[in-house]
Amino acid sequence: MENPLTIITGGQTGVDQAALQAAGDAGLETGGWCPPGRLCESGVIPPEFPLRETEKEFSDRAPDIPRSLRTERNVSEAGAVLILIPGEMVPDPGTRWTRECASHFRKPLLVADPFDESNIEIIFQWIRACQPKALHVAGPAESRCPGIFDQTYSLLKKVFLLLIKE
Repeated sequence: MENPLTIITGGQTGVDQAALQAAGDAGLETGGWCPPGRLCESGVIPPEFPLRETEKEFSDRAPDIPRSLRTERNVSEAGAVLILIPGEMVPDPGTRWTRECASHFRKPLLVADPFDESNIEIIFQWIRACQPKALHVAGPAESRCPGIFDQTYSLLKKVFLLLIKE
């Protein structure tokens, strides 16, 4: 890629932390907004993930969706949004909010199944076409989809290494 890519997430377990770990291991910058107190379902977001805390949990636009402000800020600051969710899984309110924010802020959006290895090439080509400086990666927490961390990490590490080789 011509521009270095930064991967941003909200820091939740599952897809978010897998994306941050894969990006860091591939040598990419990471960042994003997280909830106050750096809270996630396993306790506190690991300190190696350089996330900024929002001043409150809820966005004024989504006062009924937990952690909606960090999602809104991450999407607004990203150049594109990638949602990783198994094809048969019904999106949770946070994932639906991510889609709504992508539409509201007019961000390119790709939804892909991390359990389908053919998506490596699709995601790679999509990122090449969008050329975002920051990519927001979102999807379910580990508790909602056991195994999603490992699968997301494996898939994204391959995508990121392809991007770095360019």
